[in-house]
Amino acid sequence: MNTKSNGSTWRDSAGLAVLPIRLVVGWTYFSAFWRRVALENKLDPDVSGYVGEKFNHFLPQALGIKPIIAFLVEHPDLLKWSMVVFTVVEGVTGLCLMAGILTRAMSVSVFLLALGILLGSGWLGTTCLDEWQIGILGISAGLTLFLAGGGRYSLDHVVVERNFGVAESCWFRWLASGPLDVRRRQVLGGAAAVLTIALCTNQYFHGGLYGPLRNKSVAPIIEVSNARISDRNLRFTVYRTEGVDVYGSFLVGVTVTESETGRAVVVLRAEQLSSLPAHSITNRYIAAVKPGAYGVIVPLGAKAELNIDGLDIRIDPRHHYNLSLADVSGAVWTQALQIDD
Repeated sequence: MNTKSNGSTWRDSAGLAVLPIRLVVGWTYFSAFWRRVALENKLDPDVSGYVGEKFNHFLPQALGIKPIIAFLVEHPDLLKWSMVVFTVVEGVTGLCLMAGILTRAMSVSVFLLALGILLGSGWLGTTCLDEWQIGILGISAGLTLFLAGGGRYSLDHVVVERNFGVAESCWFRWLASGPLDVRRRQVLGGAAAVLTIALCTNQYFHGGLYGPLRNKSVAPIIEVSNARISDRNLRFTVYRTEGVDVYGSFLVGVTVTESETGRAVVVLRAEQLSSLPAHSITNRYIAAVKPGAYGVIVPLGAKAELNIDGLDIRIDPRHHYNLSLADVSGAVWTQALQIDD
């Protein structure tokens, strides 16, 4: 096969048509590397804005990959190196895509990176389903670039024009650029698969096909579990599963009431919660629950046990008790308490 003569179509038509997509998508991924490494150091677990903490935000509503995310955020060292590798892959993918180096291999990388973003964070987005749009457009762009190749304005094309031996090989056409023997039904099948992914994830995350519409990035929700009380101690676990990812939920009140009488036996207000000692909070993940200036801050995806000692109350084992947590937004979450001996 004469690659040079048979390649005029992909060089001058398909490759040229998708050139803006290749450049912009390439910059999208390279810029992630650039922001985390050159403009700021977001790969250091000890600095504000650590990318691993943002990764933790994906956990509560992730689709299909939740066990992987949970494992990584429970193992900080592995998480750190995973974020380094992920960032390097994004940088290499973006740079090679813009330059048109191994264009089809990089398009597969774009597809997989975008799929990970879609499954992990497709549920996030306070206004325009931001992460879902990023993920699904990345998937469709990856498929489009794979079909088109790099075109005339790519380094793949330079290899073909200079008649390097590798340009005649089958693997070069599949990994870089060049004419592919792809049937129409295969293209239509790929397009149908991408559309199916778009529709299914849109419905799963947001109810976008048939209602009700939902957005889990608007209002905070905290799940309360393992709530126990004694005369001297109150402990419970909080796990924030919904709400805006860029700032935490703020617990400004903790109340324990006796169900039979309605009497409040424990009342902790914002100033008392903000002065909780660090050892009273045991965090499970990277995103950390911690005392703040006006209560307890619970970031998205954070899970922690709060152990409050020094109480001086009398618990009647014949009665039932409920724990209520109040957020600064006015939301209240209630959980029945178990009585310790």
